Amino acid sequence: MNLLFFLVYCCLMTATPGPTNIMILTTVHNYGVKKALEFSIGASFAFFILLSSSVIFNSLLMTYLPNIIVVLQIIGAIYMLYLAYQIFKIDKSKKEENLFSSFRTGFFMQFINPKSVLFTLTVFPSFILPYYKSFWELSFFVVFITFIACSAFLLWILFGNILKSFMDKYNTLANNIMAIFLVLCAIAISGIFN
Repeated sequence: MNLLFFLVYCCLMTATPGPTNIMILTTVHNYGVKKALEFSIGASFAFFILLSSSVIFNSLLMTYLPNIIVVLQIIGAIYMLYLAYQIFKIDKSKKEENLFSSFRTGFFMQFINPKSVLFTLTVFPSFILPYYKSFWELSFFVVFITFIACSAFLLWILFGNILKSFMDKYNTLANNIMAIFLVLCAIAISGIFN
């Protein structure tokens, strides 16, 4: 296994902007580090389950991948548009209950996030399964890749916390930009332009 390519692939796929990372940044901005950690823990737990499922059911899922991807694209795009709308209408002058940046939302978002699903489906057959087969080796890689993802989520929390004062100063603009990014993600994953 080419360890360098494996690490670069894992880091790029988990740390680059995507629906989960944008939600983490938005959550830090609007609700603080504690809520972003809660969201990230949910996302991390779901990511671990996705990786574990990928190892167990990889051949079965690859057989039905085209059908799964179409469904995930539609559901994911609709859900991201909903989240974009929620971000767009946030009014920081009102203390409102935050329902969309919770553990539950972070958890379920990973299962409809095509970036996460595609990553978990491709990382094992591309880098690991040709070289490692034992339960303990595969378990190690599940935990190791989950650690990489958790680290990426924490970097987004740190990044959001550092920019919080700037984003607070330009609250409406920051929320609108985050909402636009989610809309662009929704358009990109919907398959409209494929």
